[in-house]
Amino acid sequence: MAKLLITGKYTADGAKGLIKEGGSKRKAAVEKAIKGLGGKLESIYYAWGDADVYVVVDMPDTTSALALSLVVNASGAAHIQTIPLMTVEDVDAACKKSVDYRAAGA
Repeated sequence: MAKLLITGKYTADGAKGLIKEGGSKRKAAVEKAIKGLGGKLESIYYAWGDADVYVVVDMPDTTSALALSLVVNASGAAHIQTIPLMTVEDVDAACKKSVDYRAAGA
């Protein structure tokens, strides 16, 4: 499973829908979509600032995550960005990999 952070910004129409339905019904709709793709909703938080909503999910694969992103963005109600989250162990493993790289001009 891939753990992802999804940030979302509502459009005017999306904000109107949120006001009409409330946060609990939006959470239920999000959770249903994620479960339908074989994923699991870990948390959802509303905020103000750069993003209106922060969602942490476990998705079975990147294709499922992309499918969710495409459908939500195509709806026009919100614009979301999906950010992969890595564990400390993932970073440790990456740090041990050998990479043959030369910086520009070096």
